[in-house]
Amino acid sequence: MKIEEFKDFTIQDYHHLLEEKKISPLELIDIFLERIEEGEDKIHAFLFVNEEKAKNEAREKTDNWPEELPPLWGLPVAIKDNICTQGMPTTCGSKMLENFVSPYDATVVERLKAAGAIILGKTNMDEFAMGSSTENSTFGPTHNPLDLRRTPGGSSGGSAASVCALEAPCALGSDTGGSVRQPAAFCGVVGLRPTYGRVPRYGVVGLASSLDQAGPITRKVEDAITILEVISGKDSRDSTCAPYPPFSRNEIPSLEDIRKIKVGVPREYFSSRVEKVIGEKIQEALGKLKGEGVELVEVSLPHTDYALEAYYIVASAEASSNLARYDGVMYGLRVEGEDLQDMYFETRTLGFGKEVKRRIILGTYSLSSGHYDEYYLKSMKVRTLVRKDFEEALKQCNLLITPTTPSFPFFLGEETQDLYERYTDDIFTIPSALAGLPSLSLNCGYEGGLPVGLQIIGGPFEEGKLLGLALWLEKLLALPSPFPELKEGRGQ
Repeated sequence: MKIEEFKDFTIQDYHHLLEEKKISPLELIDIFLERIEEGEDKIHAFLFVNEEKAKNEAREKTDNWPEELPPLWGLPVAIKDNICTQGMPTTCGSKMLENFVSPYDATVVERLKAAGAIILGKTNMDEFAMGSSTENSTFGPTHNPLDLRRTPGGSSGGSAASVCALEAPCALGSDTGGSVRQPAAFCGVVGLRPTYGRVPRYGVVGLASSLDQAGPITRKVEDAITILEVISGKDSRDSTCAPYPPFSRNEIPSLEDIRKIKVGVPREYFSSRVEKVIGEKIQEALGKLKGEGVELVEVSLPHTDYALEAYYIVASAEASSNLARYDGVMYGLRVEGEDLQDMYFETRTLGFGKEVKRRIILGTYSLSSGHYDEYYLKSMKVRTLVRKDFEEALKQCNLLITPTTPSFPFFLGEETQDLYERYTDDIFTIPSALAGLPSLSLNCGYEGGLPVGLQIIGGPFEEGKLLGLALWLEKLLALPSPFPELKEGRGQ
């Protein structure tokens, strides 16, 4: 079979092929490895391709075919490089961890393997997940497969690009303030951030511990459901993980019940900051739902504009604490100095990039004596107000629909030219992250070859409603799945 035949496949389609023995795991892995070889010199989605081990594992599965196949048996999956994967590099896109090989699997990787998945490799990312373009990676930027001049978004840009280019059927990313949803929007694929605590964080290298959440990046909503069923559920090794059983597709309401859902449209998310075409595409999608009988209600999230500033203080404060462990003593980069203090200074100066240093300095300053109340404490109060905004809005409706991003994928190099503008690109994904809510980005149309991301936000642990609406809307929109030709200069 050829890779283009998989363009519209779901995980279930791969599963049926394998069940019927129309393809073997070894043949499947070879097809994706060939696609990676074809596209990686243009895209640079992967930092490490697990070629030899993946082939050996696929060969073993091919030689030992079970009677009943686990849900992901034989399926190649790409993993963001801040998620620990035993025996593979986990660099976080940083020189600080350039030579670090993880001695254990993150819980989410354990669960993927237990479901039969084959780890295809580790994907590129902004250093320590700090960025929105994957340009902050020490190992070079990833290019958007839909237009190689543009960014795929970040920080999970490598995962989104690999799925968009069909170098992998699906991937895992992590989302702190939008790092799954924004690149999914920029690459025209599906990105799901589950409720905070729905998916264990054990083995996911921490950026901001009260915000980080691993989630799937897939080509179809159905695949996000399948992956969420596998990776969710309580974990005794993660004290922040909710004591709930794994998500089940039985939580998704019937289509009849989905039609009765009220959809809230926050007025603050359709301001002048949104590019006109993006707003129009979102309104067209809302019009389709209204035409099917869905009730739309206007709601308000009045503290939206304050969420951005609060997020960057809270996330930077937590990052400054989490990244203090990278000092050259136990693991990672070590640069010798005249004494211990000098070693710390030289190691962290060489090991961290500009964006990471910028946020460590901001976080340390906001936590320092004399500034804690003025910055960190006040930001936490704003976070509470943002959460209450969502609570009030979701009393008037069941789900919210907004744009995922205010703009189309920007050109590579633009992030360093206007940092403030790049920070504000996350204005629509950050508030729900601060509130710990589940949210999903779904492609709702193209303009000049570039996708438009539509975001659906739900109440805590209401992934069932969210995914049910996303499934139906995906069917109503009936958009083609991306399969880029990987030529430069495409798009608007």
